[in-house]
Amino acid sequence: MQPKPHQNILLDERISGALVGAAVGDALGGPVEGYSPEQILERHGGRVHGIVGPWHGDDWRTARPLAPYHKGDGHVTDDTLMTHALVRVYTRVRDHLDAYAIADHLVPDLMTEPRWIPELEGEALPLQRIFLAEKWLVTRIHYGHTDPREAGTGNIVNCGAAMYMAPVGLVNAADPRAAYAEALDIAGAHQSSYGREAAGVLAAAVAAACTPGATPDSVVSACLSLAKDGTRAAIERVCEEASRHTDFESALRPLREAVAPYDTVGPDYRTPSLGARRPSRLHAIEELPVALGMVLVARGDYRHAVLGAVNYGRDCDSIATMAGALAGALGSPVPEDWAKTVAEASRLDLWEPATALTAVAREIFARDVARRRTHEQAFASLGGQECSD
Repeated sequence: MQPKPHQNILLDERISGALVGAAVGDALGGPVEGYSPEQILERHGGRVHGIVGPWHGDDWRTARPLAPYHKGDGHVTDDTLMTHALVRVYTRVRDHLDAYAIADHLVPDLMTEPRWIPELEGEALPLQRIFLAEKWLVTRIHYGHTDPREAGTGNIVNCGAAMYMAPVGLVNAADPRAAYAEALDIAGAHQSSYGREAAGVLAAAVAAACTPGATPDSVVSACLSLAKDGTRAAIERVCEEASRHTDFESALRPLREAVAPYDTVGPDYRTPSLGARRPSRLHAIEELPVALGMVLVARGDYRHAVLGAVNYGRDCDSIATMAGALAGALGSPVPEDWAKTVAEASRLDLWEPATALTAVAREIFARDVARRRTHEQAFASLGGQECSD
């Protein structure tokens, strides 16, 4: 039975829920990233039900393959660092973004602004923490002087762009089609193929989740109306399977089996196949379909969706980031104790980016209304259609 939609959740609450929810999901998923549900079960003596410590305990500084990152204890990862960086771009531009905004603002932010990096327990340039697929932005745009609209071509195809696209959906709240188009433009600087497509669909999903009366089913419908090729097929198949479950425990293996034909990484997450992360119209990233599936299984409940994503394993910090953003945008509250612990452990104000983005979203909407009215008047002057008040 679908729970009653959150009809009266206002924009600022949805933006805060999405951004805080994404960061908390990221922090919960970080310490078990890369492992299977069975390994997580054995390591923790049961399922993860909240914030846990590093997989290797006090040996996190040297234990491979995660050293030197302190994953766990409430520390956010690069998913949140990139999300907050994109929010800062919006606060500078104060309008819709494109690939050139990424080149002009996001790339310098990554290269020149030291910030507190929770996993390094110190200040560093974000460039020193982000993964190779995100370093590609700097290599191609700053050093290679590539056209930003095409810079993503040649990068490994993964969820690197999708994982931080929630702000695009929030700026385009209740307009999934506009969010999809803007995210595709932005993500062109970073990704190609199904990695870029996933960024567009994730932004659309967040925008759809902000619609008054939205439900997990309506969010999935919005995604399917826009998604293309393997991404659409993977979402459809995973969400069809998710609809048969009401508890994440029973869904863990079936959701993996549903997405496996579209995932290029293969069964061993740490040893990807030779065909992994290459452009294809037949494939999809794993993270987005599974995140949508977990939100469906949870009927939109934040805690259940995020814990399902975390215990799924594999790239579960990104899956939980996406699931957390969607559940938060739908209006399901983020547990206060989780949010407080993550904020304190990561030494980050998780609420400030939401406050800043809310103000920007309202400014952009006002500009959109003015631009639309100007266009309506011009079109009517051409004899195309009468303007209506």
